[in-house]
Amino acid sequence: MPDLPATMTAIAIREPGGPEVLEPREIATPEPGHGEILIKVAAAGVNRPDTIQRMGLYPPPPGSPETPGLEVAGDVVSTGPGVTLWKTGDKVCALVGGGGYAEYCLAHEAHALPVPKGLSMTEAAALPETFFTVWTNVFERGALKAGETFLVHGGSSGIGTTAIQLANIFGAKVIATAGSAEKCAACEKLGAHAAINYREQDFVEEVKKLTDGRGADVILDMVGGDYIARNIQACAADGRIVSIAFLNGSTAEVNFMPVMLKRLTLTGSTLRPRSIEEKAALAAALKAKVWPLLDGGRVKPLVDTVFPLADASKAHALMEKSSHIGKIVLTL
Repeated sequence: MPDLPATMTAIAIREPGGPEVLEPREIATPEPGHGEILIKVAAAGVNRPDTIQRMGLYPPPPGSPETPGLEVAGDVVSTGPGVTLWKTGDKVCALVGGGGYAEYCLAHEAHALPVPKGLSMTEAAALPETFFTVWTNVFERGALKAGETFLVHGGSSGIGTTAIQLANIFGAKVIATAGSAEKCAACEKLGAHAAINYREQDFVEEVKKLTDGRGADVILDMVGGDYIARNIQACAADGRIVSIAFLNGSTAEVNFMPVMLKRLTLTGSTLRPRSIEEKAALAAALKAKVWPLLDGGRVKPLVDTVFPLADASKAHALMEKSSHIGKIVLTL
């Protein structure tokens, strides 16, 4: 790799634990293999799975870097054998299996997308993990259609703010839950028809009121725990409930009679372990259906706070406080 340093700064996880275990470390600069591109990272998104990996509860898939970080934006500086989609100098954002918290990061060429027109590298780094996740879960697994009612929990999170915008622009009626008046207002500003403060209101009752008793057609849940049974109550006949995380736990005692009587679909997915081909198909769908919206300024990532790479521990501490609205990003 001509003109590239032999080593780079990356954020290492010293041992499983709290945010303080994240520390800068010098490691070898990776070289792109077949079908891979090497990105000089300008910014990297911070996501919940990063914090779970840091705690030792979410190890990277085989072959993925130990360095955390699932999405980056930057310039292509080197390409591996067989790469045809990108060339040196291209500006991209990419979904990666790990390694994003570093000066350089490898990505499969088919998992990268062009930086949308008018967006900074910081904003572009906030796109891949959330947009891939929302697209596959809300529009593919959940099959959300125009005219349906969509309930998203954690509406002020990176996933939530993305889901609200996309569901709204594709013609759904959006209801979001959030934990404060400020967060609820942010959800409504992004396009939610209504926002429910779950600390003060019962979201099941409120969803029923807002839908004349029908319930939501699609529910995106990252909470789990007691929300699993409550989502079933809040769901409309023939509705779909999609689970993507379990902040309150993944087990619950559930009466399945309403599932049968209302003909509900309970599904969910994870993104990181999926195959190269599956992620490539998601990237292609996003490029065709969502990137024109980003290029046109009709959809935009909401970035809450930006930290320098060396302050990754502060970024994780903020993530775990859950006081942010939108995305947290590291910059280099």
